[in-house]
Amino acid sequence: MSAFDDLMAFQRETSALGQIAGRLGWDQETVMPRGAANQRGEEMSAIEGVLHARRTDPRVGDWLAAISDSELDAVGQAQMRHIRRTYDRTRKVPGRLAAEIARATSEAQGVWAEARANDDFAGFAPTLRKVLDLRREEGEALSDGGDIYDALLDDYEPGATAASLEGMFGALRPRLVDLRQRILEKPQPAGLKGDFDEDAQMKLTRQIAAVYGYDMNRGRIDKAVHPFSSGSGDDVRITTRTSRTDPFNCLYSTIHEVGHACYEQAIAPDYRLTPLGEGVSMGVHESQSRIYENQLGRSRAFTGWLFGRMVETFGDIGIADAGAFHAAVNRVHNGFIRTESDEVQYNLHVLMRFDLERALISGALDVQDLEMAWNARFLADFGFAVDLPSNGVLQDVHWSVGLFGYFPTYTLGNVYAGCLHAALRAAVPDLDDQLSKGKLDEATSWLGAKVQKSGGLLRPRDLIADACGFEPNEAPLLDYLDTKFNEIYGL
Repeated sequence: MSAFDDLMAFQRETSALGQIAGRLGWDQETVMPRGAANQRGEEMSAIEGVLHARRTDPRVGDWLAAISDSELDAVGQAQMRHIRRTYDRTRKVPGRLAAEIARATSEAQGVWAEARANDDFAGFAPTLRKVLDLRREEGEALSDGGDIYDALLDDYEPGATAASLEGMFGALRPRLVDLRQRILEKPQPAGLKGDFDEDAQMKLTRQIAAVYGYDMNRGRIDKAVHPFSSGSGDDVRITTRTSRTDPFNCLYSTIHEVGHACYEQAIAPDYRLTPLGEGVSMGVHESQSRIYENQLGRSRAFTGWLFGRMVETFGDIGIADAGAFHAAVNRVHNGFIRTESDEVQYNLHVLMRFDLERALISGALDVQDLEMAWNARFLADFGFAVDLPSNGVLQDVHWSVGLFGYFPTYTLGNVYAGCLHAALRAAVPDLDDQLSKGKLDEATSWLGAKVQKSGGLLRPRDLIADACGFEPNEAPLLDYLDTKFNEIYGL
């Protein structure tokens, strides 16, 4: 066997172990007994230690040195690019630190969940401070004296920097704030009314997942506190949540996670258990979940079809026709929760977190002052006060599990989705006619071919540019939002 063959065989074993670690995380969020949290922390720490040792194994360095990229095809060169990047980054992080981060974040998840249930930020703050300190230490090791936040951001969006995102986000904010202000001055559409059986919600949500192409033979849908997608290849699982008064929470959380899951299921089988066998970045991943959820799932055409399914499932839902249902699905309303926010205000939630977490990482903001800073920023950005920590600083799981640098990829994903939507409509002129019949095959096939099947073959920004035929920018998203909500609200 050649050095490349040896390296790839070793890599497949490492990737398989990484999938096992992911399955432990899925179990922890869904069915693990609450009393098992400490033991699970030890288990996660142990497997992270094994993974870290494999990723820094001297043989990897020897193989990399022995392989000439010029002798490889484009796929082989991309594999090498990912392996080399992971090897170089992982060697900078001591094994002790990697294991400690895995243990601390696993345990912190349970502490966060309890604090959220009890609206007790003070009880969570010491745990958050520990996680923050560990991630700062990791960022210092990765940054080579550069910006710590950029080093952490690179985990989720390779090549991105806080400075580059600031320019994009700065261009988004004025038009989003203006659009929101004009909308909130208008009368709001009526919402749903009724008591929506949770078992019926889960049945409907599985039907919708199938319409989007989610393969239940290689996946499953369960409930969790915070919806998420997990796994790749032939085992891609998603979670959702239900509310008897708000079935949209379940339906659109599911569609969002289906976007993530379909991406993973659509990656070329030849890439399985290799660095190319997963989504290339969280921004690209988010582009798939957001275009599934919003540009497709909240369109007038698709909601017309969904309205019929809702009436079939629940009977009288307090809304008389498909037009009113479309307005209800897209209602712009004041709310605390990012994941339940409308399209107009969602990115404002993300921009707030982006600024706060950069301040935490830099040390400009102390953990003990985070709740106060959150509440002040929320009041300034949204115009009303946070009532409970569970509706404010404790609502998201991300910081408890150390995902500093993750939040901006949500808005980057929305920008990418705006670009992809413009290109999709040009490629599929009768898209609305198909969506009105609950047919998503051509839309999801286009996304599968243009984005999903290539996995990690291309760099994130290059992938979106190739798919769209133009460099990604914020204008298509802003134009889409203006057009859509001007129509709904008669602006």
